[in-house]
Amino acid sequence: MATATNVSATKPKLGGAVYRAALGSTLPTDATTNLDNAFVCLGYISEDGLTNANSPESDNVKAWGGDTVLSYQTGKEDNFTFTLIEALNVDVLKMVYGDDNVTGTLATGITVKSNADEADEACYVVEMVMRNNAVKRIVIPDAKITEVGDITYADQEVAGYEVTLGAMPDAAGNTHYEYIKRA
Repeated sequence: MATATNVSATKPKLGGAVYRAALGSTLPTDATTNLDNAFVCLGYISEDGLTNANSPESDNVKAWGGDTVLSYQTGKEDNFTFTLIEALNVDVLKMVYGDDNVTGTLATGITVKSNADEADEACYVVEMVMRNNAVKRIVIPDAKITEVGDITYADQEVAGYEVTLGAMPDAAGNTHYEYIKRA
């Protein structure tokens, strides 16, 4: 039987929704335990929120005459896309350009080096609030930036960094975990 109270929209957790830590940091295993101090908040993301593309790719085998007789999975990428809009946040810049390519602070002056260095893998946590005081936490144990969208600098446009994270399997073969609990 359908239950209307199970229908929910999501909002970011107050204070930020996307967190990043070095690969190997202690990961949460539920929806409510405090995050390890290694995780830094990446601040506001755009109103478009977070998109998770997690669809299997498949191929079909057809018999003579055109009937599909077999469908098999050829891959399953797990990608997360969002736009970071705190362009003055050093942690955001480090994520986008690499930890070793960003130095300084806003007070002392920030230097960003853009180069062809490969992006570092990291772990990520996304925290959100749902209907009826429920919280949801997505834990991505191992991911790296696979794409950065065009950066637009223009009047009446927020400078931001649209990033796509490619999640990779952990030791258990899982690319991400989702935990939901009524707070």
